[in-house]
Amino acid sequence: MGVQQLIKFQVGDEVFGIGITQIHQILKPQEIFKVPNTPPFIEGLLNLRGKVLTVFNLRKRFNMPDKENDENTKIIIVKKDEYLLGFTVDSVTEIVRIPDEEFVETPPSLKTFDKRFLSGVAKLGDKLILMLDLDQVLTADETEQMKQIVEKHSAEVLK
Repeated sequence: MGVQQLIKFQVGDEVFGIGITQIHQILKPQEIFKVPNTPPFIEGLLNLRGKVLTVFNLRKRFNMPDKENDENTKIIIVKKDEYLLGFTVDSVTEIVRIPDEEFVETPPSLKTFDKRFLSGVAKLGDKLILMLDLDQVLTADETEQMKQIVEKHSAEVLK
């Protein structure tokens, strides 16, 4: 019987989790290079110690109302394929350990959130943690667009 560690974070009223092995690091918001003519959920590019990565606003991606960054706002940096991606979230609350048997498919009764972004849910007591599926947050076209944006603007960001 295995146990998984998750980073638990909040976007709007929803509580999400990402496996700790997928997390590269967690940052406070910082200066982001704005890129014109990109989808609204792309905040821009970030220079992370000489590596350029795209930062996505999960509130906008999930069609939630916009919110100003505050002292709780964080950027979660994850590794997807050979790229690093940043996700702006309202807060990172804790690291939790959840037994494998507490991970289940997304229940059909979940109506408050678009299930295509989820790999399932984790039960923590009487609460559900929505498991973010990093492979579904971006479509194949959006992933390709993100790669092109990084290639096109890397030199400007690294100045």
